Amino acid sequence: MTAITGRVTPGQQSGPSHAAPRAARPANRRRFNLLGGIGHVLLAVWALLIIVPLIWVFLASFKNTTEIFSAPWTMPDHLRWENWGRAWNKAHVGRYVLNSVLVVSISTAGTMLLSSMAAYVLARYRFWGNRIIYFAFVAGIAFPPFLAVVPLFFVVKNFGLLNSYTGLILVYIAYSLPFTIFFLSAFFRSLPNSVAEAATIDGASHTRLFFSVMLPMAKPGLISLTIFNLIGQWAQYLLPLVLMAGAKDKWVLTQGIADISTAAGYEADWSGLFAALTISILPMIVMYIIFQRQIQAGLTAGAVK
Repeated sequence: MTAITGRVTPGQQSGPSHAAPRAARPANRRRFNLLGGIGHVLLAVWALLIIVPLIWVFLASFKNTTEIFSAPWTMPDHLRWENWGRAWNKAHVGRYVLNSVLVVSISTAGTMLLSSMAAYVLARYRFWGNRIIYFAFVAGIAFPPFLAVVPLFFVVKNFGLLNSYTGLILVYIAYSLPFTIFFLSAFFRSLPNSVAEAATIDGASHTRLFFSVMLPMAKPGLISLTIFNLIGQWAQYLLPLVLMAGAKDKWVLTQGIADISTAAGYEADWSGLFAALTISILPMIVMYIIFQRQIQAGLTAGAVK
């Protein structure tokens, strides 16, 4: 009986098992290239849908009403900066901007301070109820704010904070905590334990360990989430509409723009409306351009350990 050794002579073919993967690789590569091309086309279409209206609004802010309706896609005859001045002074956009800066800066600072402390404890310490508290915050992300508008209105009213900066700031902080805690918890989990252990051995307290060691290490994530909270709170409309409707002198920018939009239909001051829109959009665009790298680094830094 001849023994089968399973050896393959140099001139013998190794069989179809080695040829199949080689034949499949070009097909898989073509499939990935096709999907990548479709993805790039969709991203280009999406970018155009966002960029074209922004450019149109910016150009319309330098036109008069006749040019806006008769030649909407042409360049303005000349730059009418008086449209911006009229929107800033007559339409009170300057006051609305200052109100928004005050509210958003304080609420964002409070959001980042409270959420970073809560996320650090939930991510680095083990205690009974840790997961319950964490998932309670996560559940807040899926809860639409408009569902709580009516009870929120009465809660703020009962505390005597209706039509006040304090009430709106506290609501902004509560509204932003779930999203911020969710992402910061993942970021704090990715930080190395060796640094925290070394600081503890050196005698650092829990408070000093957090503020002097762990918080600086989480700087990329903090910057990214700060920018996202700034943009989200700057563009918030529903909450200030409900909580600040009775104090026009304290309106934030979104309320002011909505009021200008309503008045523009009666006064035919469309150029002033587009100038006000441009003023409200530009700060967020400039901020995102400046901190674009920090935002991208912060979103990916906590993805892997």
